[in-house]
Amino acid sequence: MKILITGARGQVGTELVNQADHQVFDYGSKELDISDLDQLKVAVQHVNPHVIINAAAYTAVDKAETDQQLAYAVNSLGSKNLAQICKENNIPLLHISTDYIYDGEKKSPYNENDTPNPIGVYGASKLEGDEYIAQIWHKHIILRVSWVFGVHGNNFVKTMLRLAEQRDELSIVDDQFGAPTSAQAIAKVLLDIIETKQFNQPDFAWGLYNLQSDPGVSWFEFAREIFKQAQALGMIDKPMKLNAIPSSDFPTPVKRPANSKLDGNKLQQNFNISNADWQEDLQSMLIFINKQ
Repeated sequence: MKILITGARGQVGTELVNQADHQVFDYGSKELDISDLDQLKVAVQHVNPHVIINAAAYTAVDKAETDQQLAYAVNSLGSKNLAQICKENNIPLLHISTDYIYDGEKKSPYNENDTPNPIGVYGASKLEGDEYIAQIWHKHIILRVSWVFGVHGNNFVKTMLRLAEQRDELSIVDDQFGAPTSAQAIAKVLLDIIETKQFNQPDFAWGLYNLQSDPGVSWFEFAREIFKQAQALGMIDKPMKLNAIPSSDFPTPVKRPANSKLDGNKLQQNFNISNADWQEDLQSMLIFINKQ
């Protein structure tokens, strides 16, 4: 199978390239600008892929407020372009979305039937891209994920490890809840979907899916687990004092959803894909980093 991967230098894109046991054509943003329809057409004509996985995204949540044009170009127009080209060439499209399309006010995990209500430009631009895909091309999988971390790229885990080298005490927000999800797990789910026997068959279950990762935690609890595992591996040689604070004590340009927990029942029912276990994936990440 020939797979064209966009956003191939990011956290999930790199994992997709590394994990895929297929003929992969990987494009980072510098090699392929998905907001440029002509560039996309050339790449697709050159590769003639069996499937396209879109891991490209503008993910700078705060910066998006002042860089709206670029955020919408990548997250909205780029998704629209991919959907149009996939429809023209009858190519299945798998696309990664985000918990930020929700406002976080729901008390229980979000499922695919919940109404989106983004509270920032990043979430709004991603939602518009999702909607374009759903409207234009029925052969799509939109996979919504939350709190992505992994070996490649920048993320919360790496930030905590870096700060541990500089400080003895940290204050971490404890009133925003969600579920860390490893880039490794996200990539595996996408590849598992395209490797099912039913993939691209007439009765295939196209559509929107949430990837659930367990257990749900606050950022404070996530940080505590990071330091616990890092200390056990000998990556940190001193205890780190953590202080739980409300998000009001750590203001950001964009409000974050108070609840980012996702319900993955639909994914399990249609593809028999289990929920991700972020604690195990965190350990795998830390072991890998520790060996470098």
